[in-house]
Amino acid sequence: MSDISALLLQMHCDIAAAELWTHNMRVACLLYVTDEGTGGPIKDADKLSRVKESLSSVLRGDINSKSAHMDFTTTTVTHSERRLHQMMYADRDYERDDEDDWELNGKITVNDCEEKGYSVVSIECRDRPKLFFDTLCTLTDMQYVVFHATIDSDGEKAFQEYYIRHTDGCTLNSEAERRRLIQCLRAAIERRVSEGLRLELCTSDRIGLLSDVTRIFREHGLSVKRADVSTRGNTAINTFYVTDAAGGRVDGKVIEAVKKEIGQKFLKVTEVFSSSSPSRSSAVQTRSKFSLGSLFFGRPSQVLCNLGLKALS
Repeated sequence: MSDISALLLQMHCDIAAAELWTHNMRVACLLYVTDEGTGGPIKDADKLSRVKESLSSVLRGDINSKSAHMDFTTTTVTHSERRLHQMMYADRDYERDDEDDWELNGKITVNDCEEKGYSVVSIECRDRPKLFFDTLCTLTDMQYVVFHATIDSDGEKAFQEYYIRHTDGCTLNSEAERRRLIQCLRAAIERRVSEGLRLELCTSDRIGLLSDVTRIFREHGLSVKRADVSTRGNTAINTFYVTDAAGGRVDGKVIEAVKKEIGQKFLKVTEVFSSSSPSRSSAVQTRSKFSLGSLFFGRPSQVLCNLGLKALS
């Protein structure tokens, strides 16, 4: 992020807003960029070409890494966070070399409900804001249609159950497909994980601010895991989640040095514990979860209407 913002500043481009996610050694980033001279969109085709070529060179980095992709658009047709999910999914960030146990963080299962012609996806994981948005976006982008669903939470735990089919009306027809769906849902849940330190910067906006701030982070060995950069009027409101270079906790002395350079009154620091940390109370473990399955098999499906449940599409 430091390289990107520095390069754009050098090419007389101003970053008005940005969102960045990292997951499984990949990064997806949306940048809202204006021409420094006009304050509007970059209309010079030659300049756009130069910016794209330069950014592509920066993004490729290690020649042994996967290829990098970038493009420009002058219109916003997709919700930014959904677009980040789509970018990560297209880059296959859900693929893993390791098969580590995910039981401490949650559990995802996919089963068939042959009597009703559905595949049933059950998710149990730590609750957090926008969890439903993340899982539903993933199902939709994978071309599944949700016909029925239950969403519930208890303390720190969330429970989701989806009755799905393909857009052509078919259920999941292979173990490989079920495995891939589980991997993709797990990735969708993990992408928004907050870990490390939350740094909130609120100060007067100026050209080059993001470049200066991320340079300071880099010089002090901080790694940005997530970022949300925005401008409201003349005020920059930026949030960063950072760890040390190895992905661990940041030393307090490092943060004090960063605050001194950026400005003590402008930077608020909050410790954030990873949502992948094991935390499972006995109350949650023994909780009896509501399931649509009991309605399908125990009562007529008309009960869904009585409960006010509607099909999702």
